[in-house]
Amino acid sequence: MKTCLKRIVRALCISLLSWSAAVAGLVAFGTAKPPAAAAGISGPFSRIDTRGMPALLRYEARDGALLSYRKYPASGSQVAVLLHGSAGSSVDMHPLALALQQAGVTVFVPDLRGHGANRPHGDVAYVGQLDDDLADFITTKKPEYSDSTWTILGFSSGAAFGLRFAAESPAGQRADRYVLVSPYLRHDAPSVRQAGSSKPAAQSWASPSVGRIIGLTMLNHVGVHAWDGLPVLAFPVPEDVDSTTRAYSWRMQRNFAADDDYLADIRRVGRCVQVLVGGSDEILDPEKLKSEFKSQRPDIPVAIIPGMGHSDMVTRPDAILALVAAFK
Repeated sequence: MKTCLKRIVRALCISLLSWSAAVAGLVAFGTAKPPAAAAGISGPFSRIDTRGMPALLRYEARDGALLSYRKYPASGSQVAVLLHGSAGSSVDMHPLALALQQAGVTVFVPDLRGHGANRPHGDVAYVGQLDDDLADFITTKKPEYSDSTWTILGFSSGAAFGLRFAAESPAGQRADRYVLVSPYLRHDAPSVRQAGSSKPAAQSWASPSVGRIIGLTMLNHVGVHAWDGLPVLAFPVPEDVDSTTRAYSWRMQRNFAADDDYLADIRRVGRCVQVLVGGSDEILDPEKLKSEFKSQRPDIPVAIIPGMGHSDMVTRPDAILALVAAFK
């Protein structure tokens, strides 16, 4: 009996050591280099005219951090909170914010934690901290505009994050409506173009460290979070642009996204939602994106703007006109 028990204990120890060694190897060596530059995605942002861009302000989040944002005041009865995309900052949303301000909409554009003027870049303290920050921001500002209609407009990964926030209860009720622009729902969603696809040619915007992601996910399943701050996602951003973010930690890439079951997010949203995407998006297939939303919520309108690429949707005048029209 004792011999049998010893064999079982020994086998379990060997299995545990083997599992630990495999996970350690994935975490330590399962990394990837940034993808090649994606001019079609980053180019439109590099050409933004920043004249008229307001100075950064700060608000206090629940952990005491002073997080940055920009304010575009207007006299109308609508307020918009714009959420930038992955690796970006409030600067990226300036053309759209300015156009909305000129249309009478008061606009707030936060640098999400880990982005823009908020350091360190690419990390959060825990999965869900971005949600808490957004809730804190709205709670802080809403008393000034209690009679206004509040819209959260997210772009790309910011749109996916906005979708998840909208699906949460009661957090999603903090805004009256949501506008999702070029929503990057998930890396394996049918709407995401895969390498080799054409019309237009697919462009890769991020390089995942697949092995490290798998290893850290396995550790999280057994309650180990010590290495969640390691980088797992690299972006081909210009090195001379200080406001861009070059890499995301495991917890940031988990937080700044829709849920794994993003279709459930679509079904759960209890507020008005509108989706817009460019007809020439280099990352997304607009028709498949439309089908994904329609399959879950036929009541959510999906507009495809002809000739617009992914980043064009928040930088090109024709696309911006369509977004401003959504507020009328």
